[in-house]
Amino acid sequence: MRIVLNLAAMLLATCAASMCGQTFIASTPQPAHISGTVTDINGGLVPGATVTIEAAFEKPQSVLANDSGFFAFNNLVAGTAYQITVSAKGFAEWKSPTISLLPGQFDSLNNIKLAILGDGASVTVFASREDVATEQVKIEEQQRVLGFIPNFYVSYDKNPVPLTPKLKFELAIKISIDPVTFAGTSFVAAIDQASHYPNYVEGMAGFGQRFGSAYLSGLTDIMVGGALLPSILHQDPRYFYQGTGSSKSRLLHALSSPIICKGDSGQWQPNYSSLGGYLASGAIANAYYPQSNRGSGLLFRIFAINISANIANGVLQEFVLRKLTRSAKNSN
Repeated sequence: MRIVLNLAAMLLATCAASMCGQTFIASTPQPAHISGTVTDINGGLVPGATVTIEAAFEKPQSVLANDSGFFAFNNLVAGTAYQITVSAKGFAEWKSPTISLLPGQFDSLNNIKLAILGDGASVTVFASREDVATEQVKIEEQQRVLGFIPNFYVSYDKNPVPLTPKLKFELAIKISIDPVTFAGTSFVAAIDQASHYPNYVEGMAGFGQRFGSAYLSGLTDIMVGGALLPSILHQDPRYFYQGTGSSKSRLLHALSSPIICKGDSGQWQPNYSSLGGYLASGAIANAYYPQSNRGSGLLFRIFAINISANIANGVLQEFVLRKLTRSAKNSN
């Protein structure tokens, strides 16, 4: 769950002066912005490419594309004719046509495809599915709601590639050790402390026990339901943002996310991984919860909490969090 809106800050300064019976109003033009992703002719990302923007009477600016091939130029002068040049070792130079932007406009260049240099021979380079999946996960690991809340388990990519078992465990571990996860667990433990549940002792010792039980419950869920079972059953643990279609179809897509998932084959199927993770979390909790709280009731309580939370998360992902996730606007 992540993302800061990549909105332009609108700046309008208005001054009024009275002269010869007339009132004059002046405004400051809003800056324009250009961003893009550098790829090769086969669609592979080209990190580290040098991207230069030039315009008459302005000093050229250069930036390096990041690990995801992404670059951005902000605070550009609206109405100015700009041209972008992209160069990278082993590739032919790429130049854009002249670009003139309106005040406040965000322009995204998604057609930058660098040709591979060669001695007249035809050279074709294909990125493996694992390489593409790794790049997609790198992007997802940068996704944060409002810039700080991790939102790693959602894919905004229009052409997602199945994750390898290694990547599934990488995502699970990364979310488990994120500082915001510990902060959220502390909040849950404080609520449990106030409600005197589970039946641990009171005071700081009880808070520590409640923190530990809440963290272990979440850790079991994410490691079993988000990594172990998806690897064994060849299922993808991520939420796949739909974003298009009627509100009803998007709502049904969100509500069904805990019970229907995408398999590594690309086909939709029953979400045995998540359901198994919910059950495992409740079953294992019986080993460390107080004796008075153990039993089938604990299992079903944790199962109900987890599935309800994931349904709510799906709805938020589909209708709210896309607008608040920092890196999501950079996804193609």
